Amino acid sequence: MAKVFSAHELQDDIDNRNGSRDPLEVPIRELIRLIGEDPGRAGLADTPRRVSQAFRELTRGYGQNPREVLQSALFDVSYDEMVIVKDVEVFSLCEHHLLPFFGKIHIAYIPRKKVIGLSKTARLVDIFAQRFQIQERLTQQVAETIQDAINPVGVGVVCEAQHLCMMMRGVEKQHSSTITSAMLGAFRTNQQTREEFLSLIASNRPG
Repeated sequence: MAKVFSAHELQDDIDNRNGSRDPLEVPIRELIRLIGEDPGRAGLADTPRRVSQAFRELTRGYGQNPREVLQSALFDVSYDEMVIVKDVEVFSLCEHHLLPFFGKIHIAYIPRKKVIGLSKTARLVDIFAQRFQIQERLTQQVAETIQDAINPVGVGVVCEAQHLCMMMRGVEKQHSSTITSAMLGAFRTNQQTREEFLSLIASNRPG
């Protein structure tokens, strides 16, 4: 039996052939239909376009090279004490359920002749966060990229996040949070360095 196409499906086909519509809109509309909703009703008719735009924005890190971003903002200095960029906000999508997780990342390194522009450190976080992620890998990627870019004495990264896949579904624990860390170089081998970093990021916190 021949398939009967809806008006929206026919329009999708026309728009896709003309290159005027994001191809993500088609499966998003189908998802809405499979859930049991009418993708053509007033409140949902434009939802596939909005969702596709949101996903493009939330995953734009795939199109960016983190090493190139850092290379554009490396500066020669004689400073050799710890540099900490604290409370960098992070938003990402968990690759297991495509639900958001969000929180803060704290980054520290001890430079060896080079430092990174402060805004680029935060931009590095965004590049890795704007991909399908798990928190553990995100934390490690930030640390390893800084290590590779400037060869510091050491790098320490701590991420604290809440996951909607735990808060909204499954165990539904709304007040749970997850902490991950990546310690390289002196932050791994030198307990005093590691404790100084953890003490500094813990200071001035409520409670």
